Amino acid sequence: MLRFRRMRALLLACLASAACLVGADTAVAAAPATALATAPTEQRPVIGAYYAGWNSEAYPVSQIPADQITHLFYAFSTIDQGKCTILPNAAQDFADLAELKREHPQLRTLISIGGWGTAGFSDAALTAASRQTFVSSCLDMFFSTYRGSFDGVDLDWEFPVYGGPTEITDRPEDRRNMTLLAQEFRTEIDKRGQEDGKRYEVTAALPTGRLQTDGAYDPAKSFELGKLAKILDFINLMTYDMGTGFSPVSTFNAPMGPVSADPTAQPDKTWNNVTGAVAYYRLHGVPANRLVLGTPFYGRGFVVNEEGDNHGLYQPYESTFWVSGWRSIEPLLDDPAWQRYWNPQAQSPWLYNAAERRFVSYEDPTSIAIRARYAKQSGLLGTFMWELSDDDAEHSMLTAMSAPFQLK
Repeated sequence: MLRFRRMRALLLACLASAACLVGADTAVAAAPATALATAPTEQRPVIGAYYAGWNSEAYPVSQIPADQITHLFYAFSTIDQGKCTILPNAAQDFADLAELKREHPQLRTLISIGGWGTAGFSDAALTAASRQTFVSSCLDMFFSTYRGSFDGVDLDWEFPVYGGPTEITDRPEDRRNMTLLAQEFRTEIDKRGQEDGKRYEVTAALPTGRLQTDGAYDPAKSFELGKLAKILDFINLMTYDMGTGFSPVSTFNAPMGPVSADPTAQPDKTWNNVTGAVAYYRLHGVPANRLVLGTPFYGRGFVVNEEGDNHGLYQPYESTFWVSGWRSIEPLLDDPAWQRYWNPQAQSPWLYNAAERRFVSYEDPTSIAIRARYAKQSGLLGTFMWELSDDDAEHSMLTAMSAPFQLK
């Protein structure tokens, strides 16, 4: 409790000042210097995009706006009997990626391994032998069989120890084993890079949402955050999924800061927002320039029990529903059945359909631009999104997300 009070006091001091929205350094001053990894002196900003491989027929690789991003994360490779495996259509996608890279040599492409619902990580990371088998299978597949398609590996283990899908095996020792697995990837991919005369990258997508399958969730209990920061090239910080079906009330998917009306109990309320999540990772030894801020191009929906005093916000609900990306949300703004509202603390909009009692949390180019400016002004390495096909045809969300990190 004393540790939480100290950490919360640091964050609240940040939130009380203008510095919180222009830089998180106020809240992280107490982080021990020895915990901070040394990053390269010159880093190219990251403008990252996750690409859903299962959607490649509707959104083929050829449509990827490769001149507007630095990194593309192909989702997903999964795990079968302790080895990497791929989707049936992935081989053609990988060939198309290789062609895209030839046309846009500045683009870095990474294979993302895991994702929500992917089983097998705990077993694959359990022993030195299982880690070696797993890593070798992944590198053989993506840097030999599909040579030329990828520049690195992105780990998306959701989640070590606890918090992931209840049917997936997890263990207390997962926290340490995740670090050892990342180190195995780092060591072996660096060897491949020396052989190939290239610099391959190892990254990870790490969570921030404080409400998961097992209830209250703390990322530091799943991951050795400071140690991982020294191994990985950077961390894709999933600053979204903070309001899902695990929440007791309808709420925001990715609030910028804590909202006074939010009934979430402490300490989760302090950290379950964009600025709080960044401060938390900083306090656990992750340098700002190893963090890439996540922005959701999709929404979250709740069918609430009643409208309440705030147009469906923070209400008990009877069910949730998936909200497709911005390209599907934008037309609702012209539908008189839906009313748009804005919260200045969350710095996010929401929609409410009173007749159907349907509440939708989402982001738009305005709120995405706020998050991107915060990332830039806070010294973060860049921004990324989930996921590319959720944008509109004009790439309005991507343009807003990338604007502060203009490529040179």
